[in-house]
Amino acid sequence: MSTAVKFLLNLYLDAADPPGEGFDADFLAAAGQAGELVSAHAFAHPSISAVVRVREGVVTVTEGPYPRTSDHVAGQYVLDCENRERAVELAGLMADGRSGGVEVRPLMDSSGMEM
Repeated sequence: MSTAVKFLLNLYLDAADPPGEGFDADFLAAAGQAGELVSAHAFAHPSISAVVRVREGVVTVTEGPYPRTSDHVAGQYVLDCENRERAVELAGLMADGRSGGVEVRPLMDSSGMEM
């Protein structure tokens, strides 16, 4: 029997082109009905974020998005799927012409094993 793996989907959008309401409806319906959606989070506009860095013991805070590009992570979704191919299939339901793409990454536990 196959063991499910948890995947993190990062949705990248151009900050100048926010998503319309329901842009991820097909994805949410498919993943939700299949019982594969663990959680979903939309993020606030990147202009109100902060980046914290430590260099040689000195903490600095930079206001605004990181990295400085027009694309930013607009939301994250955690899936519990049978395999990477299924996670990619579901990500394809969100990736449209307006998005900068959807990154699909397996989640790891503290020992480095896939969850």
